[in-house]
Amino acid sequence: MGCDDRDRPGNRPLASDTIRRVSGTDTSADPIGVALVHLGCARNLIDSELILARMAEEELMVTPDLDDARVVVVNTCSFIGEARAESYARIDEQLERKRRGELDAVVVAGCLVERYKRTLVRELPDVDLFCEISDYRELAKQVRRLASGDRGPRYLEALERRTGTREGSRLLATPGSYAYLRISHGCDHGCAFCAIPIMRGKHRSKRMPEVVAEATELLEAGVSELVVVAEDSTAWGRDLDEKLELTDLVRELADLPFEHQVRVMYAYPNRFPWGLTELLRDHPRVAPYLDIPVQHAATDVLRAMRRHGSGDQVRRILDRLLEEVPDLTLRTTMLVGFPGETEAHVDELCEMIERYSIGRLGAFTYSPEEGTPGFDMGPAVPDEVAAARLERVLATRDRVLERTQRARIGTRIEALVDEVHPLTASIGWRAVARGPFDAPEVDPLVVFEIDDAEREVVEPGVRVAVDVVGVDDEFNLVAEAVRE
Repeated sequence: MGCDDRDRPGNRPLASDTIRRVSGTDTSADPIGVALVHLGCARNLIDSELILARMAEEELMVTPDLDDARVVVVNTCSFIGEARAESYARIDEQLERKRRGELDAVVVAGCLVERYKRTLVRELPDVDLFCEISDYRELAKQVRRLASGDRGPRYLEALERRTGTREGSRLLATPGSYAYLRISHGCDHGCAFCAIPIMRGKHRSKRMPEVVAEATELLEAGVSELVVVAEDSTAWGRDLDEKLELTDLVRELADLPFEHQVRVMYAYPNRFPWGLTELLRDHPRVAPYLDIPVQHAATDVLRAMRRHGSGDQVRRILDRLLEEVPDLTLRTTMLVGFPGETEAHVDELCEMIERYSIGRLGAFTYSPEEGTPGFDMGPAVPDEVAAARLERVLATRDRVLERTQRARIGTRIEALVDEVHPLTASIGWRAVARGPFDAPEVDPLVVFEIDDAEREVVEPGVRVAVDVVGVDDEFNLVAEAVRE
């Protein structure tokens, strides 16, 4: 489900030279600088973009440079212990800067606050403001007060869960080529390892007209790829009066009159909407790609995790997906070290990775999360054993990934350009792109060089035909632009 992409980069300062306004008011040349440090998953990145937009609407100067800011907002992650530790570390870094007089105020928002509520006020007395997950309008107002030297409340509650309506303007922190499109909030599954329902609440679908309106604004702003995200994207629509399914929404998004692509992430395997396979196979604007987090392959472990279905049912789902969409690229997430897991269970995991050629895979070790059904579950797998199992799973993934990437050498693909950088050792430019089989931030890249004349037309959001000529040490495809 939603926050399982543990190979996603975090700790990003976000602001003005990387953000693009989709809607909302203009900013002014206000000298009060604020910056935001983003941690966590794609859904949390959308929250960061909303925070940035709310601050811009308050006419604060949003800056990408932490050194230029007088107030820093840390948007935290609290999915597992590792993410929580990183959140605390980033908060401590900014508090130390405040003690040195480099900052006027530190604000903490997001999942860590939603998880631990007001206990953080006592735990982190030097933080100036805490904010639960909300629409962030009041957060922005209080940041302006802090930046002006005024002091308001130290804690902002979210009075109600966000509903199925649209969320307002965003300042995009992604490259010009893609943007994340959130289609729902929360999750109804009770997986024993997962604290997402504690932080994000029950599943609430955003209504189709609201999602389509947001998508249209993103596409009108020049975005070329819509990356559909949610804690559980396959649950979209079932709670609406119209009784729609994800297939209906993806079709609407793909049929919008733009030259774009739709990519589906976080598709929980239970109650999969099988009409989606026709779009994955045949619709020219739907990437033949599916992120479907299965978490494990062994039935005993899946049942202990309180996941729906058995290992055989998971395999049947994957078999059917690949049968109905022969060119489908699968991405998944797996958890190792859950209480009761054995080496034989890990054998099943590695066998599944090999059998279905899953080279695009995020994996992490189990972290006991307070408030979840698995918190007191035993017997515990020792940390060193879990770490060794993780390395084994990742080594299997890397073997598969190298094999499948090398199989593309000699082929011609269409690559979507995300970034273009000047070469440091020679004249020219390096384009960083992705094929339809790669999602942003978590999958391999396609890299190729261009000259000054090509640079005039090759920019983020442009699709370029390239010939694959090699694979680098990080399993990225090395390519050459087709020049005809």
